[in-house]
Amino acid sequence: MIAKSEWVLCPVCGGKTRDRLREDTVLINYPLYCPKCKQETLINAKDCT
Repeated sequence: MIAKSEWVLCPVCGGKTRDRLREDTVLINYPLYCPKCKQETLINAKDCT
């Protein structure tokens, strides 16, 4: 079984970041950097389906 993965979108501008999430990935207080708007935002992610 291959885990599906998706690109993480920036919560500020909606642009695609350089990070991907798999279905089984859990992030807590992850510093997400967006190369488009050049901002860093803390995110939480779990149960990505």
